[in-house]
Amino acid sequence: MFVISITYTKSAGEIDALLTAHKQFLNEQYADGIFLMSGRKVPRSGGIIIADAADRAEVEAIIETDPFYIGGVAEYEITEFVPSMTAEALSVFRHTSDRN
Repeated sequence: MFVISITYTKSAGEIDALLTAHKQFLNEQYADGIFLMSGRKVPRSGGIIIADAADRAEVEAIIETDPFYIGGVAEYEITEFVPSMTAEALSVFRHTSDRN
């Protein structure tokens, strides 16, 4: 499981110019079952994505297709974690000894 923290490095106008394309990118990742949750930071300085990917290399490859990345308007920080506790609604993502 991965937390992707996006931090804007350009003006709001430059971000907004790519927002429609970025939302399409998000929709594609949701359709592929990779992204589980996403949203903007408060205040609006970037965003957070929770992803369920095979490994870090897959996450990095996906990020490279984000219009924000391609447009050079954001930086990305990837944190891998093992969800050992979850709300019951998210129990399918809980790490157990028989899952990697």
